[in-house]
Amino acid sequence: MARINLLPWREQLREERKKRFLLALAGVVVGGIGIILLADQYYSHAIDQQNARNAYVQTQIAALDERIKQISELKARRKQLIERMKIIQDLQSNRPIIGHLFDQLARTLPDGVYFTDVKMTDKIIAVSGSAESNNRVSDLMRNMEASAWLAAPSLTEVKAKQGTDPQQAQQSNNFQLSVRQTVPGTEENPK
Repeated sequence: MARINLLPWREQLREERKKRFLLALAGVVVGGIGIILLADQYYSHAIDQQNARNAYVQTQIAALDERIKQISELKARRKQLIERMKIIQDLQSNRPIIGHLFDQLARTLPDGVYFTDVKMTDKIIAVSGSAESNNRVSDLMRNMEASAWLAAPSLTEVKAKQGTDPQQAQQSNNFQLSVRQTVPGTEENPK
């Protein structure tokens, strides 16, 4: 018996389905590759944009850091200027005090007493001089104690010195004392 396929349309249909399947498979593969490429481009673009934003933020942070550095330098300079201004103001306010101090030293000086050296360290005045007698040194210390600009005189040393000229047989006393400088009307004058 001869084989005769009376239904060749089934074979054609199967071939046609196979072609459609392969065509659909190729379309899906091409579409998938296309979608993957589009997604890759989208994410690459998004990454590039984010990198650009990050770079912008970094440059702005660097600029702000520079500004912060300048501000801290300005604050330090301002602090130095304020300190200088305070020193200048203190000097300006103390300027008349020196005049009063010299005036008081001259006013407290009794006859027969001479200053040879006057040194001031902070508020302590060291005085060296000579006097005709010990009583004159005592008068000097009483006068300093009574002064409103001077306080707490303290005698450090008294030495008797014989005159070198035989015609003048006077004896003099060399002395050293210290006294504290005060300002009248302030609370820092403890006695």
